[in-house]
Amino acid sequence: MSENSKIEWTDHTFNPWEGCQKVGPGCDNCYAETRNARYAGGTAINWGPGAPRRRTSEANWRKPRAWNAAHAEFFAAHGRRQRVFCASLADVFDNAIDPAWREELFKLINETPNLDWLLLTKRIGNVPMMVSVIPGHLPDNVWLGATIVNQEEADRDIEKLLMTPARRRFLSIEPLLGPVDLLAWFDPTGNCCMQEMQSCENCPADAPWIHGPTTEYAEDGSGYSSPEIDWVIVGGESGPGARPMHPDWARDIRDQCEAVGVPFLFKQWGEWAPGESCGGPLTRTERTADWWDGKWMFGELTPKGSESIHYDDEPVLYRCGKKKAGRHLDGRTHDDFPKA
Repeated sequence: MSENSKIEWTDHTFNPWEGCQKVGPGCDNCYAETRNARYAGGTAINWGPGAPRRRTSEANWRKPRAWNAAHAEFFAAHGRRQRVFCASLADVFDNAIDPAWREELFKLINETPNLDWLLLTKRIGNVPMMVSVIPGHLPDNVWLGATIVNQEEADRDIEKLLMTPARRRFLSIEPLLGPVDLLAWFDPTGNCCMQEMQSCENCPADAPWIHGPTTEYAEDGSGYSSPEIDWVIVGGESGPGARPMHPDWARDIRDQCEAVGVPFLFKQWGEWAPGESCGGPLTRTERTADWWDGKWMFGELTPKGSESIHYDDEPVLYRCGKKKAGRHLDGRTHDDFPKA
């Protein structure tokens, strides 16, 4: 498991267990499943329905305690708390996990109060039920995130995220597979049960929704209540079979975030990027992708570097690889974070 993680938005990666199951289009080219197969002789033995999940070693479970103990040194050097991404090779809220394992994880989170734990899930609907018994609400030092990849998933899952009490809530929109409009959830005037303000008289008195953004802690111990999306991460897909991300999809989400002051982090282009992001002229054969009539058209760049067919004013993307593609969106990085 990674310490000093290469993932751009965390400091450490901690995996209490390994294994998962595909639940949507973002999972199609899962890097964790590929890794699981590589280390298991070619078959992902911890993946899929009915497959056993593998708990990691006790030595690995001790690492967060060491990071927690090093808080003062880290804070003196960086002026902030350490962020821990849990779990990059699994899902904390996977139905197939032994509930006792999850209970031990939440005990560990509670016993490492100097760490900010980033729990990112593709199963946001499971969270209230699973948290209700361990320990009743999310610990104070948890940032809860939902992975979405397109508008359909946004419409299905963002409301579930916002209705779950947490100190910080974030979206990981990676891989971004289509345009996503977040404005319905960015509305600072407030919604009630996802209805417009004028419908509030129809809402019950105990509706679990707060009008207007707030991060106040509920004195009754029920946890943090906030209808805000506190952070948005966007990235393209990497690895074999990676699908291109249209630059305008990423730009639009960036602009939506900037309009309402939500921190935006552009993680990566992935395998595909516009020519200006690919580190100079492409002089060898490269795959190309052109957007036409709502879908990608694929071709090749000749060894001499000539352009592929270009439709209207749409950009040409090149499969130049994750490292070469980099993280610049319109000439710069975007590395905004919410306040810890």
